[in-house]
Amino acid sequence: MSDRPRIRLDVLLAVMAGGAVGAGLRALLLLPVAGGARADVVAVTLVENVVGSFMLGVVVAVLGDRRPRLRAFAGTGVLGGFTTYSTFAVQTAQSTTDATATAILLVLASLLLGLLAAFGGLAAGRRFTGARRGSDPPREAE
Repeated sequence: MSDRPRIRLDVLLAVMAGGAVGAGLRALLLLPVAGGARADVVAVTLVENVVGSFMLGVVVAVLGDRRPRLRAFAGTGVLGGFTTYSTFAVQTAQSTTDATATAILLVLASLLLGLLAAFGGLAAGRRFTGARRGSDPPREAE
């Protein structure tokens, strides 16, 4: 018998449902600027990724290893669908052909702001739950 964890169908379905919600939310923000200037699309994508990083930090800090379906839905699903590495990567590649300095700034801003937002989200989530750094909130049955 394998030591690999089994895929739980309920968790997989939660990720899929959350991903649909998150991708829909992302589209609601991106579609209005999609036909406009590339800078507007890049700015919206940057904001989505930073906000998503913060919110994922909150979800991870608040839920820890508890409530795997909720964490899968909200974290991997909604926030994974809301944020988008692939759009960031393509926008950076496109910017490289037009303005290398802008592409470099986009990469640095995305990474730095995303990391700061994730740290901020973890801190906010821990403060909300009263958890200390490096500790998960108490487990509850789902």
